[in-house]
Amino acid sequence: IHAHNDSGLAVANTLAAVKVGASHIQGTINGVGERCGNANLGTIIPNLIQKMDSVIKNKIDLDKLTPLTHYVYELMNMHPDNKAPFVGKSAFAHKGGIHVSAVMKDSRMYEHIDPKLVGNKQRVLVSDLSGQSNIRYKADELNVELNGSKDLPKHMVQRIKQLEHEGYQFEAAEASFELILKEEQGTFKPFFDVLDSRVHVSYDQVGHNRSDVMLKVIVDGEIEHTAADGIGPVHALNRALKKALIRFYPELKSVKLTDYKVRVLNEQEGTRSIVRVLIESSDGEQSWSTVGVSANIIEASWQALRDSLNYKLLKTRELEQETIVD
Repeated sequence: IHAHNDSGLAVANTLAAVKVGASHIQGTINGVGERCGNANLGTIIPNLIQKMDSVIKNKIDLDKLTPLTHYVYELMNMHPDNKAPFVGKSAFAHKGGIHVSAVMKDSRMYEHIDPKLVGNKQRVLVSDLSGQSNIRYKADELNVELNGSKDLPKHMVQRIKQLEHEGYQFEAAEASFELILKEEQGTFKPFFDVLDSRVHVSYDQVGHNRSDVMLKVIVDGEIEHTAADGIGPVHALNRALKKALIRFYPELKSVKLTDYKVRVLNEQEGTRSIVRVLIESSDGEQSWSTVGVSANIIEASWQALRDSLNYKLLKTRELEQETIVD
């Protein structure tokens, strides 16, 4: 069987064909193909093995399926489908407080298979729908000791709800959430502060633009002045911030901004609208996402950049402490 997805039935037709005797299946990883795509092997294979008890002659390491699909996306320079069955980032994600409470008791009530079987993992999201169960789950996931505290989860729920009311969203910015949680717990404080910043954007007669940023930061009582230019104000701000901090924290050299997204939250306000900025950063080994919200896009970007660098520094310090203990 060689099915295409023009009617959205490529996977269904393939599985039906197997039931009536088809013994040779053709498809592609992630369903990539002409027009609407081919039958998605990332969905077909786990269905055959986990749901239909089919005998597959080829040896398949099913727990490598999710990493394989991500590897193919990366090779093709495509964004992963977070909602893909079995292998998507959201395939085993839980948000509502009641759901999370049940999942913590017995995940089989909300998950059709163990995510580990396909190389995926369970995720609990933090949002305005969260309850204290979400906070406790995330605290355990992040190795944050609550020490039996009832007040911290309750306070965190209230704080997250307030921040989301202001426009923040932490489902796709878990690094920012981790900083907030550890700040509330008392195990994190910012590694630097910006005392002053100035952004200047200029245009010439042929349409070229240039952005210049001047920064004054303070680290452990020591003030650093610096300036940098860039293609746009966010690029210039990122360069200036790293330039100012690199003397104190050389590990920031490896941090790269890999994705930048802006969403207007109240479009009816026009140019006065509040914007939410999501930034994805990477040090070549790990990736993390942070968020900022403001009516000023530069301020929102600054918040996300600040969180990104603070997160990298926090993770570096935690790794150093683990190494010392070992």
